[in-house]
Amino acid sequence: MIAAADLTLLDGFERALINHRLHMVYQPKVSLTDGSLKRVEALVRWDDPKMGAVAPSRFVPLAERHGLIDQLTNWGLTTSLRQWRTWHDEGLDVCIAFNISALSLQHLDFPDLVERMCRALEVPTDRLVLELTEGATQPLVKLMDTLTRFRIKGIGLALDDFGVGYSTLMQLRQLPFTEIKIDRFFVKDLAQSNDSRVIVASIVELAHGLGLTVTAEGVETEEQLRYLAEVDCDVAQGYLVGTPLAPEDLEAWSKDWAKRWADGQFLDGKVKARALPRTVRI
Repeated sequence: MIAAADLTLLDGFERALINHRLHMVYQPKVSLTDGSLKRVEALVRWDDPKMGAVAPSRFVPLAERHGLIDQLTNWGLTTSLRQWRTWHDEGLDVCIAFNISALSLQHLDFPDLVERMCRALEVPTDRLVLELTEGATQPLVKLMDTLTRFRIKGIGLALDDFGVGYSTLMQLRQLPFTEIKIDRFFVKDLAQSNDSRVIVASIVELAHGLGLTVTAEGVETEEQLRYLAEVDCDVAQGYLVGTPLAPEDLEAWSKDWAKRWADGQFLDGKVKARALPRTVRI
């Protein structure tokens, strides 16, 4: 039986989904090699008139449990791809990452649906990356064919929250990912924890050995950014780089970030400032 509070939340979410009261924000991810904007992560937001801002961690699990996740996924993908089309037409070239539920991958035709969405909006499939949390991948070994079809279509697959789930190395070996995202748990402790520094450096080396790119989540300080660049992490994402933005704000952010990078505020293309100590090197 669903709790009264969850029932109220579910009813409100369903109404928001039907009546187009959800919206998307986009968080930038930048290259640690040259500072360029690599992609943005599309994030669903729900601001309810009575409840205020409702976190995705509250409404997404309800959507999964009560049969609304496919509607949410289709809406989010369509909205994000349309936004890509708008940015492209304005001369802003960027890839889009979008989180999907493991439940969506149980539909055998889901890769075809996503490809049709891309084709209808004239979005090249290689401009889209689908992100799955590490925990969600546990049942996905059985869905290898579905994931492989995404890769055949040129759509990227990222393993989110890397390092905090179970059977991590098995997932990397068995599933056709193109990218892993280091969980913010390890990034936030880089200044204080040698263990976190060693783990992050090891993840980067392991991923590169497997031909994968690496994104670090939750980057909030210049010290974290410098260390990540020192160990050759590919991409950084976090509040130091940029907060989730309304779509119309991305171009202004991009110009401001490019200027700050060119001025040498962060790395100026190289790790020139004192990086965090690496007591143990790999």
